[in-house]
Amino acid sequence: MRHRKSCCKLNRTNSHRQAMFRNMVNSLIYYESIKTTLPKAKELRRIIEPIITISKIDSVANRRLVFARVRDNNTVTKLFNTLGPNFLTHSGGYTRIFKCGYRTGDNAPLAYIKLTERSINQKNNIIS
Repeated sequence: MRHRKSCCKLNRTNSHRQAMFRNMVNSLIYYESIKTTLPKAKELRRIIEPIITISKIDSVANRRLVFARVRDNNTVTKLFNTLGPNFLTHSGGYTRIFKCGYRTGDNAPLAYIKLTERSINQKNNIIS
């Protein structure tokens, strides 16, 4: 039975999976868009959405909660200074997943996972 099984193991040990998703969260916040396999993107969405929700209210306690999950000061700073204020009007749905074909070699389904509201610097770079 599959009762109360809430996450995919992705053929990895617990520590490997946690480290992989911590790195993916840092990359997604830094680049605001990453390319990965579809199952990883769906699991990453479950992890990053609560982190962004916490980062909408800037307090020391919230910064410590986010730092406990991402373990990177630059990521925490970007979340609370640029991304958090961008998502103040949203109550969820901070990421979008776009399917983008299959990987050569093992034919794994690939997807882009992007933040819906890009930071001001990213918007200026796209326009110019």
